[in-house]
Amino acid sequence: MRIVSLLPAATDIVAALGALPQLVGRTHECDWPPGQVESIPVVTATTLPDGLSSREISAAVTGAPHRGSSIYHLDHAALDALRPDLILTQDLCDVCAVSYRSVNDAVRVMELDSTVMSLQPATIDAVLQTIRTVGDAIGAGRQADRVIADARTRLAALPGPRPDGPAVLFIEWLDPLMPGGHWVPEQIAAAGGTSLLTTAGQHSSPHLWEAAAALRPEVVVLGPCGFPPERTRAELPLLAGLPGWADLPAVRSGQVWIVDGPAYFNRPGPRIVDGAEILAAILNGRPLPGTAWRVDVSGMSG
Repeated sequence: MRIVSLLPAATDIVAALGALPQLVGRTHECDWPPGQVESIPVVTATTLPDGLSSREISAAVTGAPHRGSSIYHLDHAALDALRPDLILTQDLCDVCAVSYRSVNDAVRVMELDSTVMSLQPATIDAVLQTIRTVGDAIGAGRQADRVIADARTRLAALPGPRPDGPAVLFIEWLDPLMPGGHWVPEQIAAAGGTSLLTTAGQHSSPHLWEAAAALRPEVVVLGPCGFPPERTRAELPLLAGLPGWADLPAVRSGQVWIVDGPAYFNRPGPRIVDGAEILAAILNGRPLPGTAWRVDVSGMSG
């Protein structure tokens, strides 16, 4: 089977199922597993210029001439040449990847004999079911069973929901402020924390900073969508300038952390289990090196 993935999470799933040899096309954002996906042809590009700030990116994706998935360019000629049997895309987030509708339109115009599968899980259980769905579609059902069983075993080993768990503010976007939604509240609960501003399955949306600050988060975790840790670190001055930032319990106790959002929190794939484990280690005070970085709040400047 010839597979094209138009969603980084789908590429993660294909890799976890041991089916990378069947992957003939990917997005420009598919980067896992490193050292294995780089040679796979890229069939998308972004229309956004490099170096934009969080606020500039937000303005670009919500205003004319761009809106939602129009910030992505699909290389029709490259897709046509690959002749895929299965195309994996999504309809969950307008700014995460090429949309299901756009891909269907392209397939129809090119008269490809391809199945287009939309992946749109919003909870951890739905993510695991998506792994099952993809596994069945590509003949990797047994491997899907193993991946799902491993995920459930690891999640069950975590502290789980606690009524006295620390209040955690997971920031998925810095400007405007957007808390982690969908499966992120479940990751926080599995780690033993209490999610602020969003609940399981809820789509993330902009919130006023004052509303977040009023909840007095005890832990703040920064994992902006699409931002590697070093880029998140470069935008820390945005937080230092917010009213009441220095008075937050999380800031006063040094419990502000940077994590790799794209790898473990933003994508609905098998590595969300790793993300829950990373959060549990943070809340337990023993994060593994290279998985979370404590912010030196004393050195932040507005």
